[in-house]
Formats: sequence, structure tokens, C-alpha cells
Amino acid sequence: MVIDLSILDLEDIQIEEDFIFPDDYKNHDIKKLDRVHISGNISKDSYDDIKLDLMVSGKMVIEDSISLDDVIYDFSFKIEENLEEDAINDDKTIDITDILWQNILLEIPLRYTKVEDYSNFHGDGWRLISEDEKRGSNNPFKALIENMEEE
Repeated sequence: MVIDLSILDLEDIQIEEDFIFPDDYKNHDIKKLDRVHISGNISKDSYDDIKLDLMVSGKMVIEDSISLDDVIYDFSFKIEENLEEDAINDDKTIDITDILWQNILLEIPLRYTKVEDYSNFHGDGWRLISEDEKRGSNNPFKALIENMEEE
């Protein structure tokens, strides 16, 4: 996303648009990333430093940590960043695509699931239990956990 900074000396630059990342921005944790909405402004402070004040939101498709199905994950974050002078090129433009992408990568959760019914996840001698079952009275490892806590 290239921003023309030529009018920045006269007024702040208001941004309100949807952005689609080029194909060369790929990540194995994000299966699909549709339009990302960006709103906010770019301004100069009293030291003539360029300041980004942006709100970014969108939806990414990621893999469910338990079922391995594709799930839609909503994200929203704020970027407040001062840009260095060397970020501006000779044409008085700046490309903020990398800044946006790096912040989106930080929004990918390490583990995320929409699974509520764990009964389908079992095998020969094992089954997946919820956190409530782990703490509850029907946990087959309750006695073992209590013994470990006593020691």
C-alpha cells in the first residue's frame, strides 16, 4: 500500500480503504486473507517525523488447533508508529505494506479452536477432554494430579 506524502506538509492524510495483499505475502499459518480494512491518518509531528495512527481489521482463515478444520478468525489492532526518514523514498511516497503485514502476523493466535463437543475426538485407549473435565470429578487422572500437588 503506497501512500503519497506530497500533501503531508499541508494537511494530514486520511486513510479509509480496503487492501488486498499481493501474492508474494504468504504465510503457512494463514490459509486465506481477504480484504483488510485500514482507517486512520498519517501526520507530521512537531519534529517533522511522520506518524502512523491506523486501525486495521479483517478476517483470516486459519487451522483449528483441535479439529484441523479451517476457521475464520477476526482480528483488529491499532498501529501507532513513527516512521524514520529513510523509509520515505525520493518520490515522496512510502509503502506501508510491510508494516501492515508484520502486524497481521503478530495477530495469528498460537492455538485457536471453535470445537465445543470433544466426544468426536477419541481413539484406541485415549480421548480428548476439555479443561472443565480435567478439573472435574470424572477425570481419570484426578488422583494422580492430587498426589503430584501434595509432593
